[in-house]
Amino acid sequence: MRKTYLLIIFVLTCTLSASAQLKKAYVKDLAFMTGTWTLKHEWGDMEEFWGQPMGDNMVSTFRCVKNGKVVFYEFMAIEQSDSIPVMKLRHFNKGSIGWEDKDKPYLMPAVKIAANEVVFESLDKAVRITYKRINPLKMDCILDEKDKDGKWKKDVFNYALVKH
Repeated sequence: MRKTYLLIIFVLTCTLSASAQLKKAYVKDLAFMTGTWTLKHEWGDMEEFWGQPMGDNMVSTFRCVKNGKVVFYEFMAIEQSDSIPVMKLRHFNKGSIGWEDKDKPYLMPAVKIAANEVVFESLDKAVRITYKRINPLKMDCILDEKDKDGKWKKDVFNYALVKH
């Protein structure tokens, strides 16, 4: 009986601490992402620009170019909800052809914000994007995705700051 009681307390404590992890956060807490970030990757040359937080939002553009030709683009807006920042992401092929429906951006609420780090998670919990500022000139973007078999796949993008 005591083991069952301790197990219940442990599960409740973990659940409460996980849900309490991010009750209130603000877009301004993400200012560490600001800058123009680049890297050379097997997918192609990548550039991601993050503007300073302005009011209740911040925006980003991303492009991936291989052999001088665009692979794809992204536009990201992080907007303040009532309690937390939410990333709204859209992908585009060459010619500005969108992947997502025009009224359905890919939504990813922030699930963790710490000093120089934020984790966004898709509503279906199948994708996580982590931005982690390593030092003044380096920031990692970590993409964790479940594949069709439910196994996690991780891609790490080691960005270098070009300009702030």
